[in-house]
Amino acid sequence: MNKEEKYMKEALKQAKRAAAIGEVPIGCVIVYQDKIIARGYNRRKIDKNTLSHAELNAIRKASKVMGDWRLEDCDMYVTLEPCQMCAGAIVQARMKRVYIGCMSPKSGCAGSILNLLQVSEFNHQVEIVRGVLEEECSRMLSDFFADLRIRVAFEKEKKSNGEK
Repeated sequence: MNKEEKYMKEALKQAKRAAAIGEVPIGCVIVYQDKIIARGYNRRKIDKNTLSHAELNAIRKASKVMGDWRLEDCDMYVTLEPCQMCAGAIVQARMKRVYIGCMSPKSGCAGSILNLLQVSEFNHQVEIVRGVLEEECSRMLSDFFADLRIRVAFEKEKKSNGEK
């Protein structure tokens, strides 16, 4: 297992934490000088806060560890392509590189819909490495949403039968 896979496995562990609490399984780690300095996972539902994405939670922690909002020599490993909000935060934090597990064709802003990480007019661009443990990251999300559809259908059926 190479270094990229090692750290993405750690991001996948964070995604599993999100899934365990009923959240969309997205996980993230931030690495500085070959050491994980921050971890984050999706907590939007539990926190009732749209800002509680894995990336933002990890950036907040990394900034505390580094004692600075600039995370210039840090790399992020995230299981799903960042959305526009997270991509903006990654650029603002001046991160060096982002490793992405799987792409997000409906909301991704690191190449799927837009590429906010590499806008030449911005004062900072972020290197991108895509497809790290892509199959594993994609499968975790697919399995989560398949299970969710089954649960929703079951709940609808219970309601239509007058059950609680």
